[in-house]
Amino acid sequence: MDADEIAAGRARWQARYDAARKRDADFTTLSGMTVDPVYGPPEGVPYPGFERIGWPGEFPYTRGLYPTGYRGRTWTIRQFAGFGNAQQTNERYKMILGAGGGGLSVAFDMPTLMGRDSDDPQSLGEVGHCGVAVDSAADMEVLFDGIDLAGVTTSMTISGPAVPVFCMYLVAAERQGADLSTLDGTLQTDIFKEYIAQKEWLFDPEPHLRLIGDLMEYCAREIPRYKPLSVSGYHIREAGSTAAQELAYTLADGFGYVELGLSRGLDVNVFAPGLSFFFDSHVDFFEEIAKFRAARRIWARWLRDVYGATSEKAQWLRFHTQTAGVSLTAQQPVNNVVRTAVEALAAVLGGTNSLHTNALDETLALPTDESAEIALRTQQVLMEETGVVNVADPLGGSWYVEALTDKIEAEAEEIFARIRQLGGEGPHKIGPMTSGILRGIEDGWFTGHIAESAFVYQQALEKGDKRIVGVNCHTGTVAKDLEILRISHEVELEQRRVLAERKAGRDDAAVKAAVQRMVEVSRTGENMIPAMLDAARADTQTTAPPPAATRCGSAAWVTR
Repeated sequence: MDADEIAAGRARWQARYDAARKRDADFTTLSGMTVDPVYGPPEGVPYPGFERIGWPGEFPYTRGLYPTGYRGRTWTIRQFAGFGNAQQTNERYKMILGAGGGGLSVAFDMPTLMGRDSDDPQSLGEVGHCGVAVDSAADMEVLFDGIDLAGVTTSMTISGPAVPVFCMYLVAAERQGADLSTLDGTLQTDIFKEYIAQKEWLFDPEPHLRLIGDLMEYCAREIPRYKPLSVSGYHIREAGSTAAQELAYTLADGFGYVELGLSRGLDVNVFAPGLSFFFDSHVDFFEEIAKFRAARRIWARWLRDVYGATSEKAQWLRFHTQTAGVSLTAQQPVNNVVRTAVEALAAVLGGTNSLHTNALDETLALPTDESAEIALRTQQVLMEETGVVNVADPLGGSWYVEALTDKIEAEAEEIFARIRQLGGEGPHKIGPMTSGILRGIEDGWFTGHIAESAFVYQQALEKGDKRIVGVNCHTGTVAKDLEILRISHEVELEQRRVLAERKAGRDDAAVKAAVQRMVEVSRTGENMIPAMLDAARADTQTTAPPPAATRCGSAAWVTR
């Protein structure tokens, strides 16, 4: 790109920056030095390939979605939490919000993730252990008691039974009196990554896609600010993939959901802004920054050039980040504070829209109040003390970071081509990327490549080529064992008791009628969400309809 084109781009950025709202904050260094909101090539100097880097807030968004960077708004501190029963988790949520958290993220226990009630025989011993137990809308009411769902964005990390759990959330918001049409939030709902990595599915992929398509239609029509899909790379990376595989598999899944929306006749400019992403931030600092920058650039180009999106928001890749759970060690766990801080900083320098920081004891148990507070304070130290919010994409133009960004992008493009080849030459009723993903799931293509990457890394660890402090080097320590959070068996007994009371007290005829109605709708082309909402409302004897303004509803979180 020649010097005149670069200067024109800077002028466009400056005009957008001047027009944008900025926070009332001190944007100088610790020593009081004034810094610019963004940096680029020196005036009058050409920079070959600068169109791939660009300016913040401008296609291809390599440097961020907003001309102000974090000067306009910082990332949302969204701590993932859930354990025991709804009351216990409600107390943790109030602690997080009271300590400065900006949003909530719900961790469900394994029975809930697998679509089973707490009294199911297969739930025995698992209730409340890896997250919060939720059996009905009544549990959702308790979970968010005293928390204004109309004013707090909430992420729900669940895919298999995501849609009925979402409906329970909506009913809880209705019972608070919220206007559901204004709610703002995110449901994960990413069934592709379950087959690829996490393995929490309930039935075959195609029926799941029917439900997801219904949810996309419903939210686009009734709850325009709500994000019905958070396409997840986190679990792919935690399963052992490389950074490029995480990026490519995740964006390919996202393209599949774009194809799903298009196959339903939806306008890509309307539904694509409802797709958000969820990435892992691992411990290789610069590789992670490059991954995030490449992700924005790839998504913008594909949405514009392949899927026909013309609006900026439809081309934006907005993402939540969680620091890497697999990087945490049981040995010398206090070192995990350092790992998490480095990973969080990489996410911030990569331009994340919201962030969860893991607690130091999560490799041993669910976080204690103290370790959860340390994790929260890690983000606040980065935000308030380090100056990283002062300049948009401060590593933009770094020879190393730009080379890594280009390399990861090129590897991802090669993977996209292989996935599309898996689908064969014939047309698919949803789209070519979807066809390749479904074939790759069926053939074990994704899981095989992830397993191979995990094996290669494990070999490097065991040979000592890759090093982890406290594990295969620097193993001496004076540290003592941590006090960890333990979930009492009484939690499961109490949850089962309460569930039995609710089942005994509800109107069984109304429940059966609502379930039968869902079955009938499932056999037609009708959208299933309204019938599922009615079934969620049948969890108690309450028969009064919700206020008229709240019936269209939805629930909530958004990445900035």
